[in-house]
Amino acid sequence: MKKIITAIALFVVVISSAQTQFEQGMGKAFGLWKEGKNNEASAMFERIAAAEKSSWFPNYYVALVNTTASFSEKDKSKVDLLLTKAQDALDTELIKDQNNAELYVLQALVYTAWVVQDPMTNAVKYSGKIMENYAKAKAIDPNNPRAVFGEADYQLGGAKWTGVDTKPLCAQVEKSIELFASFKPASPFSPKWGLDRALEAQKNCKK
Repeated sequence: MKKIITAIALFVVVISSAQTQFEQGMGKAFGLWKEGKNNEASAMFERIAAAEKSSWFPNYYVALVNTTASFSEKDKSKVDLLLTKAQDALDTELIKDQNNAELYVLQALVYTAWVVQDPMTNAVKYSGKIMENYAKAKAIDPNNPRAVFGEADYQLGGAKWTGVDTKPLCAQVEKSIELFASFKPASPFSPKWGLDRALEAQKNCKK
C-alpha cells in the first residue's frame, strides 16, 4: 500500500512539474511575442506543441503569431512561408478537434491574410471559405466575440466593392463589443484578442 501511495505521489509530482513547465514555457513565449520577437515566439510555441500534444494552445499560437505577422510583411515570399507555417499548425489541431470555435475563427483569419496579400486573386478564392469558417465558429459558440466581430469586419472591409449595407454589420460590431465585455476565458491561455480591433471598427462605423 505504501508503495502504491508513493507511486501516486510521484505521479502527481511529475504531472505538477509538467504543468509548471508548460505554463512557464507558454509565459516565456508570450513574453517574446509581446517584445515583437515573432520568430522566437513561434519557435518556442512549436517546441511546446511538440512536447505537449494534449493541449491545442501551443499550435494555436504558432498559427496566430505567424498569421498576424503576415499582415505587416511586404515580402510576398515571406508571407507565403508565414501563412504556410500557420496553416500547418492549425491543421494539426483541426484534425484532432472539429468542435472548437476558436480554431475556425483563426482559420478564417488565415484565409483573410491571403486575401490581404493579393486581393485581386485571392478574394474570389477565399471569401466563401472565410464566411463558412465564421459560420462554423458561430454555430459552435454563438457568443464568441471573435467570431461575431470577424464575420462583420471582413464584410465591412469589402463593403465598398460589394455595396453591401453596412448598418447591420456595424450593429454586429456593437454586439461583439458587448460580448467581449462579458467573455470569460476558459483558461489563462484561452484566446482573448480582438477587442481593440472591434473598437477601431466601431469608430469607423460612426464616421
